[in-house]
Amino acid sequence: MKFSEEQVKEIVALKESLIEQIDKHQEGIEMLEKNISVLDLFLKDSSFTKASELGKQKDVEIKPETVEKPVKNSIPIKRVNDGKIIANAFVTPDQVSIILDNEIVINADTPPFKSFFLDRIIGEMKRKDTVEAENGKIQKESVIDYIVNKNGADIREIIIKNYRQKERVNELINTAGWSLTRMLENVNK
Repeated sequence: MKFSEEQVKEIVALKESLIEQIDKHQEGIEMLEKNISVLDLFLKDSSFTKASELGKQKDVEIKPETVEKPVKNSIPIKRVNDGKIIANAFVTPDQVSIILDNEIVINADTPPFKSFFLDRIIGEMKRKDTVEAENGKIQKESVIDYIVNKNGADIREIIIKNYRQKERVNELINTAGWSLTRMLENVNK
C-alpha cells in the first residue's frame, strides 16, 4: 500500500507528536518520583519515634523551622540583592508550588504582587490560554490558573496550575523571585 506525500507528512508529524508526549510524560513521572522521595524523607524524619526514645521524657522547645538550605528537588528562590533564600519552588507536571520561607512575612496587598506577578505575568499567560481554549486548541480545564494560600493577609504559598509549557516554569520562578524581592523592599521602606 502506497501513501501519498501528504499522508507520509501526517504520519511523521504524528510520530513526532507521540515522541514528544512520551518525553513529557517521562519527565513528569521522574519529577513525581523525586517528589515522593522528598516526602518519604520528611515522613521518615518527622513521623516516627525510635523505640529507644519511647520511654524518655524530654522538654523540647518547638521552634518554627526556617528553610536555609533548599530541600532536595526544590528550586530555591533567592532575594535578588543578597541571595538569601526567600522561598522554594516545587515543580510537578501539573503545577508549580512556591512556598515562602517561614521567616518571610509579606502581605498579599504589597506591590508589585498583584499588579505585576498575578495580573501581568500570570494574567497574560491566562489570556493566551483562554484564546487557545476558545479556538479549540486546548481544553478550558487546561487554562493556567493560580491559588494564593495565606495566613491571614500574609502569603504562604502560591500554586500555579496548568502551566503547560516548560518555558513558563522559568519565567514564573524568575518573576516570582523578582516580585518577592521588590515586595520585601517595599515592606522595609
